Amino acid sequence: MKLTSDQIQQILPHRYPFLYVDTVVDTPTPTSIIAKKNITVNEAIFQGHFPNKHVFPGVLIVEGLADTGAILVLLNPEHEGKYVFFAGINRIRFRKMVAPGDTLYYHVALKNIRGTIGIATVKATLDALDGQVVCDGEILFAIGN
Repeated sequence: MKLTSDQIQQILPHRYPFLYVDTVVDTPTPTSIIAKKNITVNEAIFQGHFPNKHVFPGVLIVEGLADTGAILVLLNPEHEGKYVFFAGINRIRFRKMVAPGDTLYYHVALKNIRGTIGIATVKATLDALDGQVVCDGEILFAIGN
């Protein structure tokens, strides 16, 4: 399933400046999703985050991964209209810098959901399939009203 930015905003309560997913590229399985974010120099973050050497902050890459995971969870009719919150971040590693002109692909796969708590493996790459990994690890989340 592909989703546009308008469709994403119907699912996810986040808005600019805290929405870090442009489109959903695919949901290959009911428990996995691939989304993308185009990094441009016009983003406000670059006014203060190394103005002389633009580097997209790692924390915002993790936020984009979390946004992507939240979309996947909220696509389930059982969770429609709910919120998905961070509950933890495990073993996140940053492997390459991201700069304007790059396209990030967020890969999220649900590992386990018990009740309202879940865990997902996450990976951000510079190519949809076999690109360089820029970040990987696990995120924990809680589903609430």
